[in-house]
Amino acid sequence: MNKDNMKTGSLMQLGFWIAVIVMICIISTFEFKRFDLTSEKRHTLSEPTKELLSGLDDVVYVRVYLDGELPLGFRRLRTAIREKLDELRVYGGGHIQYEFVNPSEQADSRSREEYFMHLYEKGLRPANVDVTDSEGGRSQKIIFPSALVTYRGEEVPVNLLKNNPEKSADENLHNSIRSLEYELTAAVHSVVTPEREKVAFIEGHGELDEMLVNDIMNELSNYYEVYRGRIDVNDPGILDDYGAIIIAKPQEPLDEPEKYMIDQYIMNGGSVLWFVDPVAVDLDSLTYDSEAFALIKDLNIDDQLFRYGVRINPNLVMDLNCVMIPVNVALGDQEPRFEPAPWYFSPLLMPDDEHPVTRGINPVKGEFVSVIDTLEGNPEIDKTVLLKTSGNSRVMNAPMMVSLEMAKEQPDPSSFNMPPQPVAVMLEGSFRSVFANRMIEDIIGREDPGFRQEGETARMLVAADGDIIRNDVEIEDGRPEPLPLGYDRYSRQTFGNRDFVMNAVSYLLDDAGLMELRTRELSLRLLDRPRIREERLQWQMINVLLPVALIIMFGIIFNILRKRRFAR
Repeated sequence: MNKDNMKTGSLMQLGFWIAVIVMICIISTFEFKRFDLTSEKRHTLSEPTKELLSGLDDVVYVRVYLDGELPLGFRRLRTAIREKLDELRVYGGGHIQYEFVNPSEQADSRSREEYFMHLYEKGLRPANVDVTDSEGGRSQKIIFPSALVTYRGEEVPVNLLKNNPEKSADENLHNSIRSLEYELTAAVHSVVTPEREKVAFIEGHGELDEMLVNDIMNELSNYYEVYRGRIDVNDPGILDDYGAIIIAKPQEPLDEPEKYMIDQYIMNGGSVLWFVDPVAVDLDSLTYDSEAFALIKDLNIDDQLFRYGVRINPNLVMDLNCVMIPVNVALGDQEPRFEPAPWYFSPLLMPDDEHPVTRGINPVKGEFVSVIDTLEGNPEIDKTVLLKTSGNSRVMNAPMMVSLEMAKEQPDPSSFNMPPQPVAVMLEGSFRSVFANRMIEDIIGREDPGFRQEGETARMLVAADGDIIRNDVEIEDGRPEPLPLGYDRYSRQTFGNRDFVMNAVSYLLDDAGLMELRTRELSLRLLDRPRIREERLQWQMINVLLPVALIIMFGIIFNILRKRRFAR
């Protein structure tokens, strides 16, 4: 009787748990819940990302070109990308699909090179890595830590590796993993948005031509509609359709009607990126003549920027933290002999690692940069310094003589003792019109019933270096070919200029709130290598013996309990 009761009770208990499991499965088909037990919620997608994915109505296909035999760090990055795509697919359902491709699996070297060039032309950036084979030999391998995001024929390249030469491999890998959600979500947002924001390069004042901003225009065209043109002062609403306008290194002064059009564009919430050189001097001109005068340029925008909260000073910064240029060190009639020398007028500008625009980017290459002062007087304007020089700099006031001979001189460290100098500033808030309390009819030749003295909330970037946005050009087969923005042809390094400009435009036009993803903090937990060496044997023994000991102990306890139960 007792045995029958025990058997019946066991069956009832088994049936109860089966019913509970079935009920959980039924509920889970209607209710969805995930649990992220990490302290910084690294596996939890942000609300803008979830909202974007829930609104998909067709398949977004992500093709990741990071597969095959890879070094350990890139294998970790590949795993992180796969996990992030799986998270996106949880909320996007069947509308998120992906595959991993090995771009090096082509049959022969010629086909592989052609395929690499095909990927490069699509905007994917390659990386050269050292690979160690099974026999201990070392070789270099080209990999593409990048992806192509496709939706209804629209395609956007995504470069997923953040490679800052000033940081360790672990830190670069960490920054790359930290930015995965933003990079992938921003690409998805770009391809699924039916109407892209419009960005315009202003012309008519000697600004950089298409060849000199070719790289950034191509990059922007992946996400926005890009235009170039003059400001027609007879068309009051000519700027209204643009989300942002870019003023890239003007050489001639803006007239008052044009300034008025830009001012009212800002008052109505428009965004402006100012890349301005207040001092006229050019490195290319020094290659033909070893010295030149740096003269002050009157661009007729000082009063406008002053009203908005900044002042660009007519000076030049010299910095010991700078790029190298080839300088002829031969004497007299000797044959030219070029050696690299530091060019103090091309500083490496340090980004603010706390702001979404500059977080995690490489140093930005400058050329003949000036100092920006932020002004008090309008508490409604937030001013954030995004780029600054190092703490080993000095400031020279224009006019002055600039000579290539300066690169040959041994610098006096005591004269390079100024603190970091601000070079680029982000302004945010409600701006005041520079044309307040002025006769508008005398400026534009007509009345403007829509004139605003106080503006809507707006953003603008002011950089005291027009060359930040300028790419170099080299002559190939008699034709000019633009180089990537931020690429230094002498050191063959790529600096953060392109990322800086792209992030700035994205920040100014960020209506979806995606830029907040760049501020997410993920803790970098590095191993204590000295402690690993000291305690290696101890932890090896624990990892090997402890699981075995636990299994044996569990078996002993289970058998003791089993004997006691059936003894009764």
